[in-house]
Amino acid sequence: MIDWRIRGREFVNCNCDYGCPCQFNALPTHGDCRAACGYQIDEGHFGDVKLDGLLAAGMWSWPGPIHEGNGTRQLIVPENANEAQRDALEKIMSGEETEPMTTMWSVFDAMTTTRLETLVKPIEFEIDVNERTARLLVPGVIDGIGEPILNPVTGNPHRARIDLPHGFEYELAEMGSGTTKTTGGIELDLVKSYAQLAELHLSNAGVIRQ
Repeated sequence: MIDWRIRGREFVNCNCDYGCPCQFNALPTHGDCRAACGYQIDEGHFGDVKLDGLLAAGMWSWPGPIHEGNGTRQLIVPENANEAQRDALEKIMSGEETEPMTTMWSVFDAMTTTRLETLVKPIEFEIDVNERTARLLVPGVIDGIGEPILNPVTGNPHRARIDLPHGFEYELAEMGSGTTKTTGGIELDLVKSYAQLAELHLSNAGVIRQ
C-alpha cells in the first residue's frame, strides 16, 4: 500500500437541514443524500508525489442513505497539477491505497456504483474554518458559498460544532450554511442547507488524531 498523508481543510454542502442527521447515525433529512465538496491541501504526499498547495473537489449523490449504496460520484482534480498529482488525488478520493472504511472517501467509494469521468478543471477555493466562510468555484460545474448560520431573531452569526472523536473524516467541524449550484453529471441546487467546514488530517490509515 502506498503511504499517503494530507493536512488541509474542507467545505462540504449537502441537502440536509443544519446539523445533518447522518452525523448522528440517523437518516438524512429528505431521505436521499446529495453533496458538493471542496478540499484544500496545505501539505501532503502520495508516496513520492508532493501534494502541497493543491485543490480538489467532488460531487456525490445517493438515492437514499449513504449506507444503502447505489451512489454516483464525480471527482474534480486541478488543471494546474501535473499528471502524477492528478492521479494521486483521484486515487485518494476514490478510496484507493487506503485501509477499508477508514476515510470518508473510502466509505463513499464503497457505497458508489456509478463513477463518472473525473474532470480536470481550474478550481477556485477559499475557506476560513473559524469564520465559517467558504467560496468554491469550478467554472461551469460548481458554484458554492459557505457562510455562518444566522440567529433568526437577532441576525447575529450563530456558532455550533460537531465533535466526532471516532469519526472517519474530521475530529471537529464548524457548522455553517451552504448555498451551492452544480451542473453536469450531478445537478444540485442547494439553498441555505447543511454545511461543514473542518480541518483535515488524514492518511491511508484514517484520521490522524491530536
